[in-house]
Amino acid sequence: MEYKFTIPGRLDGLNDYTAANRTNPRKGGRVKKDNESVVIWCIRQQLPGVHITKPVLIYYHFFEKDMRRDGDNILSCGTKFIQDSLKHTILQEDNRNKIPHFYHDISVDKDNPRIEVIITELTPAQAKMSLRELLKDLETG
Repeated sequence: MEYKFTIPGRLDGLNDYTAANRTNPRKGGRVKKDNESVVIWCIRQQLPGVHITKPVLIYYHFFEKDMRRDGDNILSCGTKFIQDSLKHTILQEDNRNKIPHFYHDISVDKDNPRIEVIITELTPAQAKMSLRELLKDLETG
């Protein structure tokens, strides 16, 4: 089974989160909470009633408005905020047993910045595969 949801706009990056934590740990906590609130709202609106118990593969496609932010800045906090939000909504946990694999792309869409998230349920055998093997298996399956 495959599930998809979209987060409009963008989430704060690692530089934003680090700066907030350096200012005040409470401010850093607020940044994390605010980002997760946006993601949780999107999940609840777009995937109502979904609860996943199987391991999953997550594909993130970040559409940025321009090329200004570094990829690692975008991905490090974006994936963290999203996976923590998934744990609070549709996944039982966000550990490596439940999310053995994830991968991403970053593109530019100046008119519609967003993050598209696709979650694919895996069989126990697929959860043990390397990402390369898994993607081939999903492509041919």
